Amino acid sequence: MVGIGNVLCSDDGFGSEVAARLLARPDHLPEGVEVLDVGIRGLHLAHRLLDGYDVLLVVDTTHRDGPPGALYLLEHHLQDAARAELDPHGMSPDAVLGLLDGLARDTGAGGGAGDVVGRVLVLGCEPADLEPGLGLSAPVAAAVDEAVAAVGRVVDRLLAGQDFETRDEEVAR
Repeated sequence: MVGIGNVLCSDDGFGSEVAARLLARPDHLPEGVEVLDVGIRGLHLAHRLLDGYDVLLVVDTTHRDGPPGALYLLEHHLQDAARAELDPHGMSPDAVLGLLDGLARDTGAGGGAGDVVGRVLVLGCEPADLEPGLGLSAPVAAAVDEAVAAVGRVVDRLLAGQDFETRDEEVAR
């Protein structure tokens, strides 16, 4: 699980906050499940993914026109990732995955992103405020604990070999 976002832009720090909560409770997730807070270090994430992962669960803000604090579970299809220009401090998850495709080929880690990451899921939270500022808005802060629980549910299902539908509508709380 990787938390993504800029903690200096209000709700954009959501992914980092979820990662911080999970890292504070290392016994919360099963062995073999890694938690990483990359913040805005997209290049770091792309290089880390070259180690190979069955599933990447990205936690980030996601605009879906729902109410602030709404959570969504989406699937990202690696073949849709556009090639990214190198910007190590401003890379969106799509740009990171696009960069990963070229890095995998260039480093011999595989023929492309799909060879180093089997599946990419996104647990997104509808933001209320992405303007510069510290701290999450009230509705997004209220969604953090539910997002931590949702990460646990997703991991449990994946480890049990149970599939599930990802969807654009709000994840039931």
